[in-house]
Amino acid sequence: MKSNRFLLLALACVAASFIISSAHAQPTHGYKVIGSMEQPRENFVQGLQIVDDHLYVSTGQYGQSQLLRYRMSDGALQDGKQLDAKLFGEGLTVLNDRIYQLTWKSRIALVYNKEDMKGYKWFRIAGEGWGITNNGKDLIYSDGSHRLYFLSAGTLKFLHSIEVTEDGKKIDKLNELEWIEGKIWANIWTSDRIVIIDPQTGHITASIDLSGLLPDNERRTDTNVLNGIAQNPADGSIWVTGKYWPKLFQIEVVPPLATATPKEQKYEQ
Repeated sequence: MKSNRFLLLALACVAASFIISSAHAQPTHGYKVIGSMEQPRENFVQGLQIVDDHLYVSTGQYGQSQLLRYRMSDGALQDGKQLDAKLFGEGLTVLNDRIYQLTWKSRIALVYNKEDMKGYKWFRIAGEGWGITNNGKDLIYSDGSHRLYFLSAGTLKFLHSIEVTEDGKKIDKLNELEWIEGKIWANIWTSDRIVIIDPQTGHITASIDLSGLLPDNERRTDTNVLNGIAQNPADGSIWVTGKYWPKLFQIEVVPPLATATPKEQKYEQ
């Protein structure tokens, strides 16, 4: 009996070890900073997208929320719209000739004409608005939960939703979103982590650890969390930033940390 107990204990230890070693089996990538672009410190960045050599930015905070358009070549402000003081701006996405901007607790999304940024209409959403992107035909938004919601851009009607999971666990606090090469990239609010999501299954297939992206000497007491992902369709470059950050950073994603070289693990600036 005693030998059987030892055998069972050994098997249990092996099983526990296997479970622990299998946790977060998806690769975690590092990064390298390729370049940067200045941005106003007062921008509480909630959403980013680059279209036609212009950077579209949605900012938050009651009484301070805006929709902004900058020229990518030199960072010059081209146009801007102030939101009603009762609205808290969140994510944005640009699709065809429209700009879509979420609001936080108001449960409405704003639609603008892309050409002149004039208000076109608004529509209701279920739940809070956090991040939004598009796959070329549908709008995809998050509400702070573990779900992503798909809407028809043509009718603005709900199509379906997916649950975002990692190793079978539901992952919430999905914030700013970006559609990149057939996957959904999402900031995880209050963390330095971006997750890469399969839009068909909702499974997280990889993540990026952006710890240390903003150097300590560029932080202030009001510097907030990482938030903002944009891919420039002109050259495929990836740009990321945060709330009240002084810069956007162009990054290169490097191999998973477990297999990266020591040089890559230092996250070169």
